[in-house]
Amino acid sequence: QVQLVESGGGRVQAGGSLRLSCAASGRTSSVRAMGWFRQAPGMERKFVAGISRIASITNYADSVKGRFTISRDNAKNTVYLQMNSLKEEDTAVYYCAAGQAVGDLIRDQCDYWGQGTQVTVSS
Repeated sequence: QVQLVESGGGRVQAGGSLRLSCAASGRTSSVRAMGWFRQAPGMERKFVAGISRIASITNYADSVKGRFTISRDNAKNTVYLQMNSLKEEDTAVYYCAAGQAVGDLIRDQCDYWGQGTQVTVSS
């Protein structure tokens, strides 16, 4: 089993920045990719960004390209999501996820999920 714990959410004004963290524990060697999803009120959960564990291959949703950056620190088993130029439409609960490949994450085929952290962007 792998446990994922998110942190770093909060409230920020439009145009501001936040950095989310996701710390993994347990059998972390069993997952090869980690990423972020978000779910706004009344909406389906959507893929935001993913990164592979070995080659740090990344992938982003079109809506966040150029504004969000995903990175990882394998020594700390932690993945980060740096969010810049935030917009009101970025408001959502952000979930950390882990799986076998970034492609799997994109297809919402994740093995593990965190509990989520709220991000609220106000005008």
